[in-house]
Amino acid sequence: MTPKEVLDMAKENDAKIVDLRFMDFPGLWQHFSVPLRELEESSFEDGFGFDGSSIRGWQPIHA
Repeated sequence: MTPKEVLDMAKENDAKIVDLRFMDFPGLWQHFSVPLRELEESSFEDGFGFDGSSIRGWQPIHA
C-alpha cells in the first residue's frame, strides 16, 4: 500500500489514533501512539521523533 492508501483507509475506518511499533536493539517490541491528524504522507519517509530515554539501548535512562 502507498502512504496515501494507508491514510485513506484509516480515515474511511474513522481511526483517531495510530499505534507505531518497532523493535528495539535487544529485540523487544516497543510502540508509541500518535493522533491520525499528525500522520502525513511525508511521515512514511521522514519518520517521527520520540523520547528515546524510556527505551533501553537508545538513550541512558536516568532514575
